[in-house]
Amino acid sequence: MNQETIKLRDAIRDADAVVVGAGAGLSTAAGLTYAGERFERHFADFIAKYGFTDMYSAGFYPFPTEEERWAYWSRHIWHNRYVDPPKDTYAKLLRLLDGKDFFVITTNVDHQFQRAGFPKGQLFYTQGDYGLWQCSKPCHNKTYDNHETVRQMVERQRDMHVPGELVPRCPVCGGPMSMNLRVDDTFVEDEGWHAAALRYRRFLERHEGLRVLFLELGVGGNTPAIIKYPFWRRTYSNPRATYACVNFGQVMTAREIADRSILVDGDIDAVLDELLEVRND
Repeated sequence: MNQETIKLRDAIRDADAVVVGAGAGLSTAAGLTYAGERFERHFADFIAKYGFTDMYSAGFYPFPTEEERWAYWSRHIWHNRYVDPPKDTYAKLLRLLDGKDFFVITTNVDHQFQRAGFPKGQLFYTQGDYGLWQCSKPCHNKTYDNHETVRQMVERQRDMHVPGELVPRCPVCGGPMSMNLRVDDTFVEDEGWHAAALRYRRFLERHEGLRVLFLELGVGGNTPAIIKYPFWRRTYSNPRATYACVNFGQVMTAREIADRSILVDGDIDAVLDELLEVRND
């Protein structure tokens, strides 16, 4: 265990509260990779037809029909939202936080925190959820669970098309449904989203001035304004707070809080193994 990991172990132990900020790197560490062998195994037909190189960019492709679009998206949703990840990285994180007062804010949309057993009341999914649909306009401010329809889409699709009757339609206006993902200004922030945002804000307010560890896991540079920059600002404004960044090849901090920052450059899953091993000794 290197010196920075030792510091992180001590910071978790001594914290009055831990605020976890999780990005895509955490799911990648759990094996939910969007390119390579996993992508090729589940999407060989789409790759052969369109030359797709990864799940992320493929999701933006303008498919010629809704039946083909949902054939792609149902598989994307199923394998990233409803199937257990190759590694138990999220479960390891939950064990590491056992006994601590914590809250999680994440830009991930794969629901892996709840699949691992994290309490829903301590989670804020800021960017949506693969398990939810919304009206694409949107004509109203509500989201809909998609598990059963997605399951049928995966099972019944043929030749890269789902049956027409499975294509989701808005129950209010009859227009096409879309994923509840923040990709533009049509993103629906439903009642559940606002309730989670309020719980997160109140958690931060309750712990102002205390020994708070802002633990950032796998957050890159795509959306720093959601987790990274707020974590830096809150650490700066609270002299008793500590900022920690764990990522593979992407660790950084602000100059103003460098003396209260812990930077662990490495595979998140392996780092959690180290921290758990020491905790169990």
